[in-house]
Amino acid sequence: MNHTNPTYLTEMRNKRSENLHQFSTLEIIQLMNQEDKKVPDVVEKALPQISVAIDAVVSSLERGGKLFYIGAGTSGRLGVLDASECPPTFGVPHDLVNGIIAGGEKAVRFPIENAEDNRAAGRAEVERLLTSNDIIIGIASSGTTPFVLGALEKANENNIPTVGISCNMGSELTKLSKYPIEIPVGPEIVTGSTRLKAGTAQKMVLNMISTASMIKLGKVYKNLMVNVQVTNEKLRQRSISIICDLTGVDEATAKEMNEKANGNTRAAILMILFSVDYETSISILNNHNGHFPKAMEELQKKYRKTDSN
Repeated sequence: MNHTNPTYLTEMRNKRSENLHQFSTLEIIQLMNQEDKKVPDVVEKALPQISVAIDAVVSSLERGGKLFYIGAGTSGRLGVLDASECPPTFGVPHDLVNGIIAGGEKAVRFPIENAEDNRAAGRAEVERLLTSNDIIIGIASSGTTPFVLGALEKANENNIPTVGISCNMGSELTKLSKYPIEIPVGPEIVTGSTRLKAGTAQKMVLNMISTASMIKLGKVYKNLMVNVQVTNEKLRQRSISIICDLTGVDEATAKEMNEKANGNTRAAILMILFSVDYETSISILNNHNGHFPKAMEELQKKYRKTDSN
């Protein structure tokens, strides 16, 4: 059997689920669980491809570009989800990581008929939104979605770096991508329902791309979310906890300094560790494009102090 045909893996019938309608509830979810266990192993094999793609993302963002995910259906929704979670988690601007879905915002909740088949619409989105400083990641389980292919075609024409995430081997998306990522998880238990294993694999890869990129951009220190945006009580407590962990001060002091830092966790940490004022801490952070570890290094050298942790 020729597994390089883009229609095979994601559209093939899974022999283990041929009589799925006769399964008990427990049997259905046992099979789902067994199939899902295959996903991490497939993703592991793609780690070298994912790593190269992440380095390309970091390079684009460091030179002032933006990251765009583009997809249709489940793939598009996963891109929108990952983009939406970057600002609260890593404190980045809302337009730094973006999700484009075929059919527009309404398609996040409702299927838009034939939107994924519109190759010209994908091209138009790239022309409208992206510059040569940006990078685009096309997400398509089949690797054949016209909307996504059109977008990557246009990006290539405009010298915009392209990444393609597909769950088939040798697909058109792979061929159009400068940095292809192939995660062939195999047939779904419900034939063609790529919101299952394929969606899980894509979510894992997107988690890696956004998280590793933000770590490399200095939005994480040690394993702490120092750039967290305090938008609710849980996150406020997390911010205070991070300040305590990294500086050794008590909770009352951490709260006081966090207030003086206008809720900026990173600034509060620098203010405590190096006895600088808010304006100085912000200036140092800005000098390093918000890269917290680099700001720490500069202040350590300047004040000849070291992080006590």
